[in-house]
Amino acid sequence: MPDAMPNGAARGGGGTPNGAAGGAAGAPIRAAGCVLWRRSAASSAPGGDGLEIALVHRPKYDDWSHPKGKLKRAEDALAGAVREVAEETGMTCTVGPELPTVRYLVGNRPKVVRYWAAEATGGTFTPNREVDRLLWAAPDTARRYLTQDRDKDLVAALLSALPRTGEGR
Repeated sequence: MPDAMPNGAARGGGGTPNGAAGGAAGAPIRAAGCVLWRRSAASSAPGGDGLEIALVHRPKYDDWSHPKGKLKRAEDALAGAVREVAEETGMTCTVGPELPTVRYLVGNRPKVVRYWAAEATGGTFTPNREVDRLLWAAPDTARRYLTQDRDKDLVAALLSALPRTGEGR
């Protein structure tokens, strides 16, 4: 069941809206992204959780978030999520389980963002106008950097969705 958010919007699982990213006034803004992760060099260290999460810094908002963005007209949400990862991080990825859908208001308009867990498989980050920094961080550090609580909640969702490896998380 979705949780109420402070601004009256809701977050959590649920159906997916139809329509384009820029539809009629009041129509939900459709977006998608990934909680991008990789195994870290520390994975073999005692007590290391072995996982790093990619965070992007957006200079326009001066915030840290997961890679995500608006879907193109009639674009499939999963295809859009993978496209956004590539555009914002330069990374290729293998998509895993779907994570909770996040809902919030942008002005007076609802925004619906579908997320997937995705393991980074390669690539190189190049700073650009939209994203000027990429940070790979352990889950606890990622939670401290993330600007929005709704993005922090996705870290826990990722950790719950990934198979246990016997390492501490």
